[in-house]
Amino acid sequence: MKLFICEKPSQARDLASVLGATSKGDGLLATNDKSIIVTWGFGHLVEQYQPEDYDEVWKRWAFETLPIIPAQWKMAPKKESKKQYNVVIGLIKKASLVVIATDADREGEMIARELLDLAGYRGQIQRCWLSALDDASIRKALQTLKSGKETEALYYAGMGRSRSDWLIGMNFSRLFTLMAQAKGYSGKPLSVGRVQSPTLALVVNRDREIANFVPKAHYSLAVQLATASDETFVAGLSIPEQYLDESGLCLDSRVIQQAEAQIKQVGIAKVITVETKREKKAPPLLYALSDLQGECNRLFGFGLNKYLILLNHFMRSIKLLLIPVPIAAIYLNLSLLKYRW
Repeated sequence: MKLFICEKPSQARDLASVLGATSKGDGLLATNDKSIIVTWGFGHLVEQYQPEDYDEVWKRWAFETLPIIPAQWKMAPKKESKKQYNVVIGLIKKASLVVIATDADREGEMIARELLDLAGYRGQIQRCWLSALDDASIRKALQTLKSGKETEALYYAGMGRSRSDWLIGMNFSRLFTLMAQAKGYSGKPLSVGRVQSPTLALVVNRDREIANFVPKAHYSLAVQLATASDETFVAGLSIPEQYLDESGLCLDSRVIQQAEAQIKQVGIAKVITVETKREKKAPPLLYALSDLQGECNRLFGFGLNKYLILLNHFMRSIKLLLIPVPIAAIYLNLSLLKYRW
């Protein structure tokens, strides 16, 4: 039996339609002869153990228990999707060939392969690299299936990301909470994360820069010039570096006043060099999720929740696939080159 593992039900339905797997089962779609089965997750069906799941000693937040580093990493099915987890694991154990058909990125690779590892699967693996979910794109991906070895490294990259998130989150959240409590803090546990904490630092530092900003008077000089044929244009004074501060601003008005006086005294400007360049500008790239979110907020004032609701609607209605990683957006844009005039 050939088993296709998708990341979500909508993706599985689109793929199953092309494969002719229209027979509905419990957590799966299959061909009439059951030779091809398509199943799915709801994103990740499993999650990392909590510290206390490894050792009861780690249930208590205390300095002496840190750092928490599991000797052997373990995963457990999520409570809200345990039924589907059991379906997928059962199918994997019966499969003679597994085709990973999750999103074409690191996280998609991890979603499928962590289930294969938990099921103890040692059979053949192929990768269906889906760039979009329209029928033509699905057929093309099915005709060019990759060897599982080609994308296996993405799994290890995802695993490294997941474990580093766990180590930083679990250890530093406890550490900073305990340190704060030692100083009299009595609020909720403090959350520290590999991504969220540096991002928060960027926001805080920028806010402090704005709060501490002191405006500085600075000076520049623009001169309106005219040619012999009375064509006018504006030229800006290029101020020597010795008169500029670390921000590239001239703070001394006397420098500008002196330059202005000299220009008025001379009265004539001479064009020494003219440089002409021919440039080619490519059309803008397609949107990635974060880019589109920013644009919707700028143009329509949409908040994150409204944006996600609308995006989900459009993805289901017209099968638009936006992949939230820059490299995937590049792949998608490269695939459009064949449609150039």
